[in-house]
Amino acid sequence: MPHCIVEHSASLDGELILPLVFSGAMKSALFETDGSDIKVRSIAYQNYLTGQEKSDFIHVILKILSGRTSDQKHMLSTTVLTQLQELELHDCSLTVEVIDIERASYSKLVHGK
Repeated sequence: MPHCIVEHSASLDGELILPLVFSGAMKSALFETDGSDIKVRSIAYQNYLTGQEKSDFIHVILKILSGRTSDQKHMLSTTVLTQLQELELHDCSLTVEVIDIERASYSKLVHGK
């Protein structure tokens, strides 16, 4: 059920990033085997600062239901980070964080077709 939110500098192509994040989530084996519960979306930023010099960045936020161990969350973040490295970007910061969604406060409704 992860919500994978990719924030990146606008000079990078989100269409290239999204499948890699999806693949990393799939390779973690923490979610449905067909990937049907993995949601990936991106936000491209035109305006940002990265220290004193403006450089490209990709930051992935993986929001998952609580209950996973620290080891599972670490493995998920490193698996996604490994996939992002396939882009072979230079002068680009790649970061991944995992955030728990409290099960008690999460609601979901999916309308059928």
